[in-house]
Amino acid sequence: MKLVKMYSVLFLIAGAIIALDQWTKALVRENIPLGGSWLPAGWEALMPYARIVHWYNTGAAFGMFQGYSWVFTILAFVVAGLIIYYYPQVAGMDWWLRLALGMQLAGALGNLIDRLMLEGKVTDFISVGTFPVFNVADASISVGVAVLLLGTWIKEWGAEEKTEAGSESAPGTHGEETPVETGEPARE
Repeated sequence: MKLVKMYSVLFLIAGAIIALDQWTKALVRENIPLGGSWLPAGWEALMPYARIVHWYNTGAAFGMFQGYSWVFTILAFVVAGLIIYYYPQVAGMDWWLRLALGMQLAGALGNLIDRLMLEGKVTDFISVGTFPVFNVADASISVGVAVLLLGTWIKEWGAEEKTEAGSESAPGTHGEETPVETGEPARE
């Protein structure tokens, strides 16, 4: 039963992000012609800096490694399998790691769905400045990695603080000097 509860959290996080990813991609495919862009009325001043575009990607996140869709399809299956396998081994108090894994699973599966349904292509639509066009799944992977790194850093920092605090006041010393044995009789 504990395992079911654990996995339900993972699949709830991943499922919500996948649903948002697929919904936004479908909206873009249905409403913006390939290569076209869109901004809400009155926001035209943002056009050079941020806009919604309709673009396809056959590579990795943010348009890297174009033309290797089959590699990323296989990689997505491997990553998803590893996350699902590893997830129950994560300590319950490591909520940040659970969140990060859920976000990375969502990103991998969100783009995998596109690759399987769109003949190796992934719909990208968020364009900000000169940054490569991306989607919700790409953002989920990136934010998941950031959460993982930040959580690991905070955990290590906390452990280091505890270690330092423990070594500063060893039991029984309380700042007193401890006599050192020299092998000579004590003088009074």
